[in-house]
Amino acid sequence: MASMVAGANAALTAENPQLATVVVGLGWSVIPSRGPQTEPVAAAILCDSSGRAVSDEHMVFFNQIASPDGSVQFLGDEDQEQIDVDLPGVPEAVAKITFIVYIDPDLRGPGTFASVRDAYIRLADPQNRELLRFEIPSGTAQNINAMVFGELYRHSGGWKFRAVGQGYTTGLRGVADDFRIAL
Repeated sequence: MASMVAGANAALTAENPQLATVVVGLGWSVIPSRGPQTEPVAAAILCDSSGRAVSDEHMVFFNQIASPDGSVQFLGDEDQEQIDVDLPGVPEAVAKITFIVYIDPDLRGPGTFASVRDAYIRLADPQNRELLRFEIPSGTAQNINAMVFGELYRHSGGWKFRAVGQGYTTGLRGVADDFRIAL
């Protein structure tokens, strides 16, 4: 298992040539509150070569648990959220898959990542052998209410992973604007 830092890249399929399915685990803990509780929500966005969502249907989240072609879907429960990616099944039009977590403003009011601790994204093989892990740095999330944890992207006929950890102060609306998704 390789531990990563923000901005680092790893050659996922070059180092694991037999890897066809990757399990993307997203996890965190939330400091308990007597008032409104922060509710993190995970999503995956399948993007074209311009970095925009292929279509509105290419955002995979709790209301749409699989991509139109079925190559990216929520499965498993080893982490808070687990997304399985069938790498050979991902359409050629998809250049990268971005994994985000946002704080749901509809459930318990506006919130930020300030109460989120121990957040991470990990990649594992189908037997749950961890290949990569990125621990999201904490302490700078006071105003952040959405964050790109990482992204899988095509490179030289294979797949690489980039640890990102980039926050948004504009929440899901900012993510939707950047990736051109209608909410």
